Amino acid sequence: MHNFKENAIKYFFMANGMLSIIILLGIFYLLLSRSLPALQNVGLTNFFAPGYWNPTAYTTPQYSILNLIKGTFMVGAGSLIFAVPLGVACATYLAEVAGAREREVLKPIIEILAGIPSVVLGFFGLVVVAPVIAELFGLNSGINALNGSILVGIMALPTIVSLAEDAISAVPQSYRHASLALGATKWQTILRITLPAALSGIIAASMLGMGRAVGETMTVLMATGNALAKPSSFFDSVRTLSANIAIEMGEVPVGSVHYHSLFFVGFVLFMITFIINLLADVIFQRYREEI
Repeated sequence: MHNFKENAIKYFFMANGMLSIIILLGIFYLLLSRSLPALQNVGLTNFFAPGYWNPTAYTTPQYSILNLIKGTFMVGAGSLIFAVPLGVACATYLAEVAGAREREVLKPIIEILAGIPSVVLGFFGLVVVAPVIAELFGLNSGINALNGSILVGIMALPTIVSLAEDAISAVPQSYRHASLALGATKWQTILRITLPAALSGIIAASMLGMGRAVGETMTVLMATGNALAKPSSFFDSVRTLSANIAIEMGEVPVGSVHYHSLFFVGFVLFMITFIINLLADVIFQRYREEI
């Protein structure tokens, strides 16, 4: 009876793991199969050729997604510039400085950020952040890539803080004790010993945070302006891959080239987030082996 229970639990968890893989493969197959008609009619090179995304043009429809990819990476990279220093600082404080009672209070507060609906953050960006950006930099409008980067960075903070704290806490205590025994102060030990030892884990946490940022939809849809022109700076309006799908999918004729092209946009976004998360997982696993 004991062996039966053990085997049942084993196969239950194995089935759940296999189900996750099957769902992932199913999403991959769905996006790829629905993208094939667009690849046949438009051509792969035309999706990545210089130009604009304008499938509804009367004369010559254009399907270039380069500006969408650039807008996506601008928002993702900008969110990391905002979130990584703040997230690593918070994680360092929680792991190295804060007492047990402080940690019990601060961690749930930071994790609450992950539960804020993206539409609420988008509304916050429209009403609060955008006017501040416009006033600070003398712009006509603060609805741009910088606005989206700040908001998505806030959304990525819980992921970065949680994983970075785990990486910092996993550094062996012997490293800290050896540094202190040699006469280093606590802050010198943190900056020169603990953080460098946890660097791989911090990089993995940052990449996972970027994976979260790249796939965000509603916040960037509301806060970035959704301009299809080529962005030249963070003060320009941009449209991301995810926002493009959300804007156009509800109005496009089913079965048209435009319809299948949106599935190809989704496939590109899926591959970008998959590669980012895969690299982050590989780095994190190597870090655990080193520790």
